[in-house]
Amino acid sequence: MPIEHANRRDGATSSPRIEPVLGDITSEHVDAIVNAANRHLQGGGGVDGAVHRAAGAVELHAACAQLGGCEPGDAKATPGFRLPARWIIHTVGPVWTGGARGESEILASCYRRSIEVADRLGAKSVAFPAISTGIYGYPPELAAKVAVSTITSTPTTAVELVRLMAFDHTTLDLYVNLLGT
Repeated sequence: MPIEHANRRDGATSSPRIEPVLGDITSEHVDAIVNAANRHLQGGGGVDGAVHRAAGAVELHAACAQLGGCEPGDAKATPGFRLPARWIIHTVGPVWTGGARGESEILASCYRRSIEVADRLGAKSVAFPAISTGIYGYPPELAAKVAVSTITSTPTTAVELVRLMAFDHTTLDLYVNLLGT
């Protein structure tokens, strides 16, 4: 069962409600899921491989090939194909090299750009994985802080719900502690 956290700010702008959730992003019933992709958008391991397998590797590969790749910090969308989600927003996170090469700015851009793309698509609900914390080596504690601070400081958006998907209890605890739930 998702843990809910109302996170609306007072005033003219609002950020989405954030739910930290333990589970498989490919089975989420949201408007869009975010794929932690590589810059070639050709599938790979971890979240990227799981998304490609669940969506239908042939169809998704063909759709991604038309996008011409994606630079770190950017985001591009394809249909969700066989997923419960209508869209897949592909974003390329930074490879962790110690933090002195702009990794936090690139990671924050992944979250901002993904929400911008979700807005353009008309998505009201979006599920994010823990971007860059797998093979890209970003420390989960630092990545969780970037995710939560970026989403909570998002300017006006039509996205009402963001699910921060955790594949393990350690990551879930990071989100829960940061959100104070």
